[in-house]
Amino acid sequence: MPNTESAKKRVRQSAKRRALNNWRKRRVKNQIKSFLSAVQHKDVDNAETEFRKVCSVLDKVSCTPAMHRNTAARRKSRLSRRLRDLKAAAA
Repeated sequence: MPNTESAKKRVRQSAKRRALNNWRKRRVKNQIKSFLSAVQHKDVDNAETEFRKVCSVLDKVSCTPAMHRNTAARRKSRLSRRLRDLKAAAA
């Protein structure tokens, strides 16, 4: 248990930051999941719109301490490869 006022404040701050980071990461995971389900159903139009949404969410989250920008870039690259393969298979 924190004894000093500053330690109590630190506990409050870290709880708030942890909740915000978890919310951001959940947003990314949910968006990626919807993109992957569109890819699995071989729905090219829906996959393209979901990919744009994923990129938007990743760009927003990568500007915060919740995720590094290189991590976001790597995930976008891997997802874009999936989209490209889906388009190639459909064509």
